[in-house]
Amino acid sequence: MKNAMTRLPSLYISHGSPMTALQPGLTGARLAELAALLPRPQAIVIASAHWLSQRPQVGSATAPKTIHDFGGFPAALYQLQYPAPGAPVLADRVMQLLDQAGLAPVVDSERGLDHGAWVPLRLLYPAADIPVVPVSIQPELGPAHQYALGQALAPLRDEGVLVIGSGSITHNLHDLRAGYSDERQAPYVQPFIAWIEQKLAAGDIDALLDYRRQAPFAERAHPTDEHLLPLFVALGAAGANARAERIDAGIDMGLLAMDIYRFD
Repeated sequence: MKNAMTRLPSLYISHGSPMTALQPGLTGARLAELAALLPRPQAIVIASAHWLSQRPQVGSATAPKTIHDFGGFPAALYQLQYPAPGAPVLADRVMQLLDQAGLAPVVDSERGLDHGAWVPLRLLYPAADIPVVPVSIQPELGPAHQYALGQALAPLRDEGVLVIGSGSITHNLHDLRAGYSDERQAPYVQPFIAWIEQKLAAGDIDALLDYRRQAPFAERAHPTDEHLLPLFVALGAAGANARAERIDAGIDMGLLAMDIYRFD
């Protein structure tokens, strides 16, 4: 008889454009490698940059729909499905943990999986056979709130649950018009990547929570910060003194840093 489950890491994944689902490139390879290294989770809780709300919301659908929350892409992308089961019992447990932390969560029995959730999950676990509970983020409440939300979810890592934050290390879609490309990279991308990696390696939580004032080019890298906020969910769930491992998955279109972080 097994005494205790293996503690799972928490993950932060840069999910990139919805096209990552059709053209997985380096991100697909890195996520497949990561899945092969991880103990198989019994369930997944994922906070995506594309589910925004004023209070934490928890998806309790028994069969979450695949949400195609984007427009103007090839027809093949809209055919893709990720029919992973939901986990209403786990959703109740998430509600309990967030409630105990004073975060006033609400349940959403209809919520499906947006592309910030299903695109990376499809690359990690293509069989879609691991139950998934989505959780929203609260952009108006900032990094410290998201970190607290992650801390509330930390006990799940000892219960066979993989906690994932899904966003993007840099995310400025206005710059799509600026002519950046794989050949011509936006000048703020590398300094911002390096600062985040350095502060995570040093465990400098205070600096990370204050990244908007302290990080180089923070407002260029993130005109709005919903794509970085899931990093703080993963970081909070990792617990004190967690070791951060950066997995380089390249830079898309010269401006979307595709870094993945594993926290143990």
